[in-house]
Amino acid sequence: MAPYTTHDAMKGPIRPARLPTTPLPPMPEVDQSRSDVASVQYSAYRTDLSGHRTSLSEQRTSLSEYRTDLSDERTEMSMRRTGLSFQRTRMSAERTLMSVIRTSLSLISFGFTIYQVFDKLREAGTLASAAAPRNFGVTLVLVGIAMLVIGIGYHLQFMLGLRHERDAMHEEGLIYAQSHFPPSMTLIVALLLLLTGLVAMFSMVFQAGPFG
Repeated sequence: MAPYTTHDAMKGPIRPARLPTTPLPPMPEVDQSRSDVASVQYSAYRTDLSGHRTSLSEQRTSLSEYRTDLSDERTEMSMRRTGLSFQRTRMSAERTLMSVIRTSLSLISFGFTIYQVFDKLREAGTLASAAAPRNFGVTLVLVGIAMLVIGIGYHLQFMLGLRHERDAMHEEGLIYAQSHFPPSMTLIVALLLLLTGLVAMFSMVFQAGPFG
């Protein structure tokens, strides 16, 4: 029986054909009075048994190679799943930063709106003093900027750690690392929002700038 070498590129390893059930060679009936003839008959019987054992051994070898190929396939799939898990973790970090952006944007825009509304009412003479609501608006903008700075710092630290862990696993041969991390558009938007918040804060404090 030929050793197991069959492999389908699309379906993976192919299980070797089952060995046909063959009965053991029958025990020869020998004439005990003729030892030379009995010895030859027993020798032929042992040869038949040896051939039967060889056939079983080849089948076991084929099954063993088949199990090895299956193990290699599972290892490769595990490596690919691990590589994809890094991408999923990265996307999860992106979604976390998006949540920070939404919250910071709400705080900055709401605080700036409060500041502008009460400042205009004070200028129109409707209110004698608008210090308290203006300070509240400035505080909201500061909180939004601080939250955004912390979120960006955490995101950068996490992504650098993730890249380091991915490179280390790639050097150890645990993952392929064929996919790469594209530039983070979420991080770019967060930086732009941070710049906008700082400009808005400057305009509110010094009454100058594009939002003054």
